[in-house]
Amino acid sequence: MSDAATLKSADEKFCSDCGGVISLKAEICPKCGVRQTAQPNSLGGTAPNGKSKIAAALLAVFLGGFGVHKFYLGQIGLGFIYLLFFWTAIPAIIAFVEFIILLTMSDEAFNNKYGYD
Repeated sequence: MSDAATLKSADEKFCSDCGGVISLKAEICPKCGVRQTAQPNSLGGTAPNGKSKIAAALLAVFLGGFGVHKFYLGQIGLGFIYLLFFWTAIPAIIAFVEFIILLTMSDEAFNNKYGYD
């Protein structure tokens, strides 16, 4: 294989399956058809609907007592329950636990649970 075939520019990446050079924004490799996933331990991963695990976790830790993370994740009913009981501080405690759960959850599990509207 020549050196020219293995070089990539700043706006390209290697396919996770076939190793071909593809666009940095490509979700599916045009050469082999395999869906590209976020790198493990990357902070930039987002779900197909645009929800971010890191954003949800930050909302849970800072504004979780008011249920803001629940509204962000599309769980409107639970968000209102958090708002009704925020004065008891119980939603804040639960939100802190959810913060830890969100941070330790894999990207795949987050996408399966919150990634589709």
